[in-house]
Amino acid sequence: MHDNGNGGEERAASPEPTSDVEQPAFLALERELTVLLRRARASQGEMAREVHPDLEPSAYGLLVRLEECGRQRATELAAYIGVGKATMSRQLRALEQLGLVGREPDPADGRAWLVTLTEEGRRRVSRVREARRARYAGRLADWDAAEVDELARLLHRLNGGSDR
Repeated sequence: MHDNGNGGEERAASPEPTSDVEQPAFLALERELTVLLRRARASQGEMAREVHPDLEPSAYGLLVRLEECGRQRATELAAYIGVGKATMSRQLRALEQLGLVGREPDPADGRAWLVTLTEEGRRRVSRVREARRARYAGRLADWDAAEVDELARLLHRLNGGSDR
């Protein structure tokens, strides 16, 4: 409080946030997502090295996508990952040289190729993903199953919103 010059006191007005994004909930969300993403990037690098010591961290997500969805065209992979055709071609060449992916003709279009995990690639990715899920289970061991379901649901909703 302070004197208003007329013998009375006024409350000092606390500054109001000027927009929704300045609300405490959005500030907390930004902070927590920043920590999560920083840790995810570091984890992705570790997992990539576990798959193969020479694997680029950015290529790990590509291998996971192939494991989950099966063979795909390079253009589909590039669109999903959010990179250009040149970057995708470079990554696929590196993955082929490491023996983790192969290409086969697309039966629907003889001019196109489908990218697929090799048996070695599938074995390595599966092993790393199982270890990753075990780490999640350990970190969330004191959570109820309903809480884990809710977290997965909310993250799915958030990730779906990114596609808009």
